[in-house]
Amino acid sequence: MTEPSATGKIAIAAPPEKVYALVSDPGALAGMAEEYEGHRWVGAAEGPAVGAKFRGRNRNGIRRWSTLSTITDAEAGKRFAFEVTTVAGLPVARWQYDIEASDDGCVAVESTWDRRPGWLRGPTSLFTGVWKRDDANRANIAATLARLKAAAES
Repeated sequence: MTEPSATGKIAIAAPPEKVYALVSDPGALAGMAEEYEGHRWVGAAEGPAVGAKFRGRNRNGIRRWSTLSTITDAEAGKRFAFEVTTVAGLPVARWQYDIEASDDGCVAVESTWDRRPGWLRGPTSLFTGVWKRDDANRANIAATLARLKAAAES
């Protein structure tokens, strides 16, 4: 896999299992993220497992859009990841949370890979209002990780 287009890291004074429980719950994650604001499971999915799909609701100011995510990694206490597509099935991004135990709890790394084909970047930027996606994602990741730390340590 290539290098992520945006990433961030934070030390958290909580066990890896607690941090994993937060990032692998799309409902809890919505309360910590900048653009992502909610979900509903698709099909028979009822929870975070490899292959499960959820429809994400996203927003940026007055702009709103939906995505479809498929969970690709669900290793308790270690990694949670999902691939995001448009509702029409076009690739958008991969989001990944890696958690490593430390002496004081754990270190969480949030990364994303922009998977949009070149021709899709203009239309999606116009639709979402975000023209510098990597810069926005770096800022969003920093905010999400700060909220994740606060939630896990409370």
